[in-house]
Amino acid sequence: MPQPRLFCFGLGYSARALALVLIGEGWQVAGTVREEDNLEELKSLGIEAHLFDRDRPLENPQSLFENVSHVLSSVPPDGQGDVVLDLHSDILAGPFDWIGYLSTTGVYGNRDGGLVNESDALAPTSDRARRRAEAESRWRALGAHAFRLAGIYGPGRNVLEDVRAGRARRIDKPGHVFSRIHVDDIGNVVRASMKRPNPGSIYNVCDDEPAAPMEVVTYACELLGVAPPPVQSFDEAEKKMSAMGRTFWADNKRVDNSRIKNELNARLLYPGYRQGLAAILESIQ
Repeated sequence: MPQPRLFCFGLGYSARALALVLIGEGWQVAGTVREEDNLEELKSLGIEAHLFDRDRPLENPQSLFENVSHVLSSVPPDGQGDVVLDLHSDILAGPFDWIGYLSTTGVYGNRDGGLVNESDALAPTSDRARRRAEAESRWRALGAHAFRLAGIYGPGRNVLEDVRAGRARRIDKPGHVFSRIHVDDIGNVVRASMKRPNPGSIYNVCDDEPAAPMEVVTYACELLGVAPPPVQSFDEAEKKMSAMGRTFWADNKRVDNSRIKNELNARLLYPGYRQGLAAILESIQ
């Protein structure tokens, strides 16, 4: 049986975590980065990396994809569309054993705290989310599996870091919740999909515990044994938010993750933020 080979457009935070799991299982992994500085680091991890962006298409893509069995894209669309599909859709015609696309739960828009599942109509509220919904549709037309990711956290990217750096704020917006997912569980779910291909399918990827951001900050402070920052009303905090920050708070929804459990038999390593943050803290102490 030939050795499986993943090509990943966009070897960022989430895709890199998956890549390291696959390498540990004996896979070959190649992919793209935007900055030359990242090439040597990825090479040291056993990942074959190539430079790629809208102004720099892949060199000799036919050769790069000769033995590729699986393809994943984590590259977000820009103002012109999905750069991967715009530049290399001919290569992505396949055939491959599996194609995946990392999308976002932002495509659902605001539901005023209501529960959303994969069959619900999309209603993105920002230009960024609208571009993502369009890109996701294009990828699914190629047979890609779409993974709608909730707020991503993990080692090096979490509220514990924010508390220690003095960046954490406790913003009170009654009834407002966010869903989250630990980066290791993203890899866990995507790997489960690779074992059970169902081209064109959609999966919400989040944990079991949507929660208010203020609640998560308070718990992080408890773990660290420090006093939590003062509570701010949302109206007060919004005055100092960036445009990006305001879009983050515009949507309020709970995300149903039952499909990843029922169809993929995925079992979350960190079913809630408490388990995830406690594990991160233990790993760095």
